Amino acid sequence: MTSSDKLRELAGHHGVSCTYRGWDTLEHQVSDSTLRKILAALEVPAASDAQVEHSLADVPNVPWRQMLPLSLVVIEGDRRTFAVHVPHGDPVSVWVTTEDGTEVDADQLDVWVEPRTVDGRLIGRATFAVPELPLGWHIIHARSNDIEATATLVVTPARLSTADRVLSARRWGLAAQLYSVRSRRSWGIGDFADLADLAAVTAGYGGDFVLINPVHAAEPRPPHEPSPYLPSSRRFVDPLYLRVEDIPEVAYLSRKQRALLDEHAQDCAKANRKAGRLKRDPAFRAKLAVLERIHRVPRSPARQARYAAFCADGGRALDDFALWCALAEKAGPRRTRWDERATSPDDPWVERRRVALAERIDFHRWLQWLCDEQLAAAQDAARAAGMDIGVVHDLAVGVQRDGADAWTLGDALASGVTVGAPPDDFNRNGQNWNQPPWRPDRLTELGYRPYREMIRSVLRHSGGVRIDHILGLFRTWWVPEGSSPTDGAYVRYDHEAMIGILVLEAHRADAVVIGEDLGVFEGWVQEYLAERGVAGTSILWFEKDGDTPRAPETYRQLCLTSVTTHDLPPTSGYLAGEHVSIRSKLGLLDGDLETELAGAAAERDAVLRLARDRGLLGDTEDRVEALHRLIAASPSALLALSLVDVVGEHRSQNQPGTVDEYPNWRVPLADADGEAVLIDDLTGHERFTNLAEALSPSESE
Repeated sequence: MTSSDKLRELAGHHGVSCTYRGWDTLEHQVSDSTLRKILAALEVPAASDAQVEHSLADVPNVPWRQMLPLSLVVIEGDRRTFAVHVPHGDPVSVWVTTEDGTEVDADQLDVWVEPRTVDGRLIGRATFAVPELPLGWHIIHARSNDIEATATLVVTPARLSTADRVLSARRWGLAAQLYSVRSRRSWGIGDFADLADLAAVTAGYGGDFVLINPVHAAEPRPPHEPSPYLPSSRRFVDPLYLRVEDIPEVAYLSRKQRALLDEHAQDCAKANRKAGRLKRDPAFRAKLAVLERIHRVPRSPARQARYAAFCADGGRALDDFALWCALAEKAGPRRTRWDERATSPDDPWVERRRVALAERIDFHRWLQWLCDEQLAAAQDAARAAGMDIGVVHDLAVGVQRDGADAWTLGDALASGVTVGAPPDDFNRNGQNWNQPPWRPDRLTELGYRPYREMIRSVLRHSGGVRIDHILGLFRTWWVPEGSSPTDGAYVRYDHEAMIGILVLEAHRADAVVIGEDLGVFEGWVQEYLAERGVAGTSILWFEKDGDTPRAPETYRQLCLTSVTTHDLPPTSGYLAGEHVSIRSKLGLLDGDLETELAGAAAERDAVLRLARDRGLLGDTEDRVEALHRLIAASPSALLALSLVDVVGEHRSQNQPGTVDEYPNWRVPLADADGEAVLIDDLTGHERFTNLAEALSPSESE
C-alpha cells in the first residue's frame, strides 16, 4: 500500500471522501494535499507519512478508550445495540434516565468480543441494547466499580407527523424577502409587523403560509451585512426587523423622546417609496438610537417577569451571545482585533468584561426578547388570519467566520476550512461561502446540543422551516483556507442523527420541514428525506430529464414546488433572458452571449410548450400565470408563489458568484415599471388574485 493509499484510507475512516462525482457525471479524485488539510481541520495528525501511519494504526483503538459511545441517536422502537468498555473482567451496569427523570435499565446481551490491549491496559467490551423509550433527549449512564460515564441518547420519530397533514390537502403560500417588503409604517426595511400584515393579506387570497428569508442575527451595529445567508448567529434574531412602535414601553417615553422616535420614523419612512438600492444601515442606526432610550423605560412587574423568564430560558447561550454583541460593538465584529485576549467566552479577560459591560449585555438580551415577542405575534397573526402553517422560516447554511456563533461555539465549528460547493452547471468554478462548517466529530462529542439549540431557535415561532442546502446534513464540501473551491472534498455527517434531530424538534414544534435539495447529490438522499417526512424542493426551470423539461405530473408529492427562486430573476425577468444578460454584464458567462441567449430561449420555449400542450397558454394568456398553472398540475402538496411575480418585478434578489458586483439582497419590491410596491398596495390586487386562483386546489384538481 502506497503512502497515498494509506492517507486515503485514513481520510475514509474520518468521513472524508477521496472522490466525488461532479455535475459533469465524471468521478474526480481529491488531491493528497487537500486531504491532509481537511484532516488537520479535524485534528487528525496527517502532515507527514509517519503521522498518517500512526493515526491509521490508532483508528481501531479509539472506541475502546470510551466507556460509552459519545452519543446515540436512534429511531423510536429501534433496539439499537451499543458497546460499553471497562477494564476486562470488571462488572458494569447501564441504565437510562429519561427526560422526565424515569430510570430504565438497559439489557446486556450475550455477545462475546475478544478484549483488546489499549494504551497498555486490557479492555473488555460488553454489548447492551437501547431499551424502549419515548421520544426525546435522554441520558445513558454506565458504572463499573468507581468509574462512571454518561452519554446523550436521542430517540427520534421514524417519520415527521406533519408530513401526513401536508399530504392530506394541497396548500399554497407566498415566498418573500422580508427586508424588501415595506409598508407605509416601515422604517425603510421590511419588519416583523410587516410580516404579520403580509401573512394576513396572503391568507385573504387563500394562501396557507409565508416563506421568508433567514432573519438570523447579524452585526450588533452598522455596517449591516446585506446577505441574510451570511449571519453572525443562527441561534438568535436580527433586531433590524423590530417594529419599534409595537414595543409596549414606547407608550411611556417622555414627550421629548417620543418626538425623537417619530422624527426617526418619518425620516426612515421616506425610503419606503424608493425602488433603488435598499439601505439597511440608516434604518438600523436610527432604530438602535431609539431602542436604547426605550430600554431605559421601567418595565411593569408583569413585563419584567416575562423578560426574566425569557433570560432564564435562554441561559448561558443567550448571555454569551449578548456578551459577543457588547464586545463587537466596542471593538468591531472582526474578532482579530480582540480575540487574542478573548479566544472564548470563558477567558478571564472576558469574565471581567462581563461585569464592565453588564448594561450593554442586558440591552442585547432585551433586543432578543423583543424579537421573540414580535415573531410570536407574527405567527399568531398568520394563524388568526386562517393559515394552517403560517410563517415558514429559512435556516441558512452557515455563519460568518468572525461572528457570534463562531466565537461562542468554539471548536464545534471547524477552523482552517470553509463551506462551499464543487463546480456545477451554474458555477463552473465552484463556490466558497466563507463559512465554517460543523465538525461532525465534535457534534457527536457534544451530544448534538449546539445543533439542537439552533433548530429549536428557528422553530420557536414558526409553522415550518426551510433548510437551505439540506444536503449539507449528509455531506458538506470543505474548502481548505487559501484553496480554490475546486480543491475541496466532501466530509460526511451522521445523516441519521442530523435528520433525526431535525425531525424530532419539528415534531415537537408541530412544524413542517422543507429541504432545499437542489444541486449535486446522491440519488438515495431524496428518498431518505421523504421517508423521514421531510419535503423536497422543485423549481420549474430545474426539473429536467437530461435536457428535456420534466412533465409536472411526474414531480414529487411531498415537495414544495415553485416557478422560480431567489437565486434566479423573477419569472418575467427569466422569460426575458435576464439571468443570461446579468451574467454576461458581470463576466460570468462561459460562452458567448448570443450562444447563451439562444440556449436560454430554447430552454424557455421547451417549458412554455409544456403549458401549451396542456391548454394553459394560448395567444392571450399571461405567460407567468400559465407557468403557475403548470406547476399546479403537479402532485406537489406545497406550492410557492413568489411575491416578485405577483407585482411584476424583473430584478433578481441575488446573483450567485458575486458580492458587490451586483446589489445582492438590496433590491426592494417594485413593479414592472420600477415603482416601489408596499404591502398596503397588495389588497385587492388583480394579479395577486389571478395567480392565487392559478394555484388554488379548485383550479388544479
